[in-house]
Amino acid sequence: MLKEFREFAMKGNVVDLAIGVIIGAAFGAIVSSLVGDIIMPIIGSITGGLDFSNYFTGLSKAVTASNLADAKKQGAVLAWGNFLTLTLNFLIIAFVLFIVIRAINTFKRHEEATPAAPPKPTREVELLTEIRDLLKKA
Repeated sequence: MLKEFREFAMKGNVVDLAIGVIIGAAFGAIVSSLVGDIIMPIIGSITGGLDFSNYFTGLSKAVTASNLADAKKQGAVLAWGNFLTLTLNFLIIAFVLFIVIRAINTFKRHEEATPAAPPKPTREVELLTEIRDLLKKA
C-alpha cells in the first residue's frame, strides 16, 4: 500500500489534487462573499428583510425560545431555516453561473459564426476552370 501511494504521489496526482483543493477553497470564499455580501442584501431588500436562517422547530417541549441560538441551548431543534437559506443561496449561485456561462457561450458562437473569406483563386485555378467549362460545352 505504501508503494502504491508513493507511485500515486510521484505521478503528480497529489500535486494536482492539492492545487484543486486550494483553488476550490478560494472559489468557495469568493462565491460565499458574492452571495452573502452582494446578492442576498439585494434579495433581502426586495423581500423586506426576510431572513430564513433563524427559523426552527423545537423537537422537545422544553424549547420555548424564539431565537435559534437560545433554542439550541434549551434542547434539540430542527433548524430548517438555515437549510432553506443555504438551498436558496445554491439556487441563486447556480442561476448566476448559468447566465454567465450562457453569455460566454453566446459570445463564442458569434465569434465562430463569421467564417473567413475564401482565398482568391490563383491564375492556374482560373485557367483550369475555363478549360473545364469549355470541355463541358464541347
